[in-house]
Amino acid sequence: MIGVGLIGYGYWGPNLVRNFFEASGCTLRMVSDLQPDRLERAAARFPSIRTTGDHRELVNDRSVDLVVIATPVSTHFDLAMEALRAGKHVMVEKPLTLTSDQGECLVEEADRRDLRLMVDHTFVYTSAVRKIHELVATGALGEMYYYDSVRVNLGLFQHDVNVLWDLAVHDLAILDYIVDARTPVAVSATGMSHVPGKPENIAYLTLFYADNFMAHLHLNWLSPVKLRKTLIGGSQKMIVYDDLEPAEKVKVYDKGITVTNNLESLYSMLIGYRTGDMWAPNLAPSEALQVAVQHLLECIAQKKRPMTDGEAGLRVVRILESAGQSMKEQGRPVEIKQAKGATAWSRT
Repeated sequence: MIGVGLIGYGYWGPNLVRNFFEASGCTLRMVSDLQPDRLERAAARFPSIRTTGDHRELVNDRSVDLVVIATPVSTHFDLAMEALRAGKHVMVEKPLTLTSDQGECLVEEADRRDLRLMVDHTFVYTSAVRKIHELVATGALGEMYYYDSVRVNLGLFQHDVNVLWDLAVHDLAILDYIVDARTPVAVSATGMSHVPGKPENIAYLTLFYADNFMAHLHLNWLSPVKLRKTLIGGSQKMIVYDDLEPAEKVKVYDKGITVTNNLESLYSMLIGYRTGDMWAPNLAPSEALQVAVQHLLECIAQKKRPMTDGEAGLRVVRILESAGQSMKEQGRPVEIKQAKGATAWSRT
């Protein structure tokens, strides 16, 4: 039985505690938080678990095999490294770290100790995104053309990261999964803050890939409405993914264009428009976080790498890092830091 301890019982922590408490194959041992009132709430809801204001007590507890970290991103590296060095498996709330150098250190430490390191990229474990991955992997969409996402709402304003690090993480993780870790080569980002002293609350992010595929993300904390809609275009079919849709979250459209040579002129092309049926695939009614938790427990028991392992988290952080640099330079395309041994990108 895998013993679990959680650090951080704030916004996301209660959801993690509930899912680990209900999961098979583990026992929730302890919850740590710096605020006594949060610990009181945790103890009232889960009387069987121990609580502590000192995370070191949790990390050093021999009954804890897995440390789950749900704290501000600025604390992720230190807490995760401390847990790994204590011989614990680690699950970290997104994003993995504040810098790619920190992420690389965590990945290397986990690999050296043969420990599981997983990032809570929850959307990857939704039925909708797994179905989209299946459609892309089987070639149902044909050649991939674009990924265009709008992810906006009113709040929650973060104090330590901007809207990219808060909202773009979801789409970057989804992209990493559905295109099988095909990393973009460069990124362009623009953004602005409308609250003095706070990070950027609106941003536009464009990702450039080595082939004829591109992605664009619109992120906003200052929208009057909440939207979670993504368009995915392919040469054969197209997808509309609306996460706020109660029933048909994924709709597949048999629409597109056909390009043929004009026999009258070798230099002319004819564009035809194809319109077919729309269908909505059946999606399993499962909670994504529950699927993610069970997946991690199985990976620990079977010594397998999680689907959203440290490397996946690191790829997302590298993109965010380059996007931040691009934003400082008013959208200049910035090359994304490559993994060791990878080939650098050139615009020429």
